[in-house]
Amino acid sequence: MDAKELLKKVRKIEIKTRRLSDNLFSGEYHSHFKGRGMTFSEVRPYTYGDDVRTIDWNVTARHRTPFVKLYEEERELTVMLAVDISGSEDFGTQSRLKREMITEIAGTLAFSAIKNNDKVGLVLFSDEIELFIPPGKGRSHVLNIIRQLVDYQPQRTRTSTERALRYLFNVMKKRGIIFLISDFIDKNYADTLKIVAKKHDIVGIRVYDYAENRLPGLGFILVEDPETGKRFQLDTSSKHLKKLLAEKFKDFTLYFHEAFNKAGGGKVEIATGESYVKALMNYFKTRV
Repeated sequence: MDAKELLKKVRKIEIKTRRLSDNLFSGEYHSHFKGRGMTFSEVRPYTYGDDVRTIDWNVTARHRTPFVKLYEEERELTVMLAVDISGSEDFGTQSRLKREMITEIAGTLAFSAIKNNDKVGLVLFSDEIELFIPPGKGRSHVLNIIRQLVDYQPQRTRTSTERALRYLFNVMKKRGIIFLISDFIDKNYADTLKIVAKKHDIVGIRVYDYAENRLPGLGFILVEDPETGKRFQLDTSSKHLKKLLAEKFKDFTLYFHEAFNKAGGGKVEIATGESYVKALMNYFKTRV
């Protein structure tokens, strides 16, 4: 993609995502996440009505009477967008590819963050960490994030959500918000997710395509696995094949739900043919 075409595409995404951020997400984003970033201030004796989760057990044991921790709200939060750029994102049978929807979602969340005076950073991952942009503020910073989402050429095709989570745990020293955006065609990340979720507020945004669950009957077609590069013919009218694909899709879906439920993280699922605006708004409104 040449410079002129890239700038045109980035500008188009900026106009769309910034408008959505300004008109729809700012209030919901603010009410949902502001106040979650807290720093320790002091302890005081427990009084009736205090949340038992704030009890400082070490101080309580020393004084043999309950003490609770007091916190001060941080003036700004750190938002990290962790985006899966593996080969499976280059798929879509509806109005757009999964990768295109992921870019718009990330752009909207980035503009929502800076509108609320928060820092936002980016991690692009496959089965390796391919790009890291440290958290920052301002329009030019967000435009750089969008530019990388649009134009970055992945070096690898496979996926390791676990490796991305481990990297985020190490690089984010202070408590922050992580939006992990992927199709989650992956496993073996549940244990690391639990560890990261104890330190950060994490939300998994799963983008999928209907055809991954319901294979359309198109007869014999030549397909390529985007993560391995292997080509082979599929008989899309085969009931056995349809059943296998549906079971595989269900398997990854259940793993995603179980992993985030056990970790206490947030979950959003969006199909490529659906409105991500509606899905994100519903999430921000319903999660306490």
